[in-house]
Amino acid sequence: MKITSCMVGAFEENTYLVVDEVAGRAVLVDPGAEPDRLIALVGASGATLDAIWLTHAHLDHIGGIAGVKRAFDVPIHMHPADLPVYERAPQAAAIYGLPFELGPRPDASLAEGDTLTVGSITFDVLHMPGHAPGHVIFVGGGAMLGGDLLFAGSIGRVDLPLSNPEHMDASLARLRDLDAALVVYPGHGPQTSLRHELANNVFLNGAVQIVRS
Repeated sequence: MKITSCMVGAFEENTYLVVDEVAGRAVLVDPGAEPDRLIALVGASGATLDAIWLTHAHLDHIGGIAGVKRAFDVPIHMHPADLPVYERAPQAAAIYGLPFELGPRPDASLAEGDTLTVGSITFDVLHMPGHAPGHVIFVGGGAMLGGDLLFAGSIGRVDLPLSNPEHMDASLARLRDLDAALVVYPGHGPQTSLRHELANNVFLNGAVQIVRS
């Protein structure tokens, strides 16, 4: 498996191209902006794009969908709880003065316990709400495509519309049950490892709590 990161857009979001090099199949995770660059990334890989997977639907993670879909007519996978976030993205972009084209409505629903494949590589879908109501992560092949759940040294915001601090606390607690050897590919910033974050990230090691009793 090869995972290639492409930082795009005003929010410097990480879009990932996940490729099974043996099978020659690929998926794009969170095509956030600059669709021409993402289309070129797929082309350079030599793989066939099978799908778009969304960890969540904030504007910086979906702004490239419309352009990518014009080039590759592939299904968009998203948790249905994030549909209100998806549909509100143009208004959210306008607040920042950013141009934005909303892509087609997602046509494949994700849920806790689902499995997805890229060629012969299987990913588990885990529903991890908090940053967004339908936020999911994809875990497989020794990797965690984590969206804005977890960053190197930090976590996703919980002060946005439809964010929920209590749900974020519960989602972060679930990370302790995953394989610590996972390589974490976050929605922003550098990759890290779950082991490192469990030991050093103040939101995971008990030094800081989002919700205080």
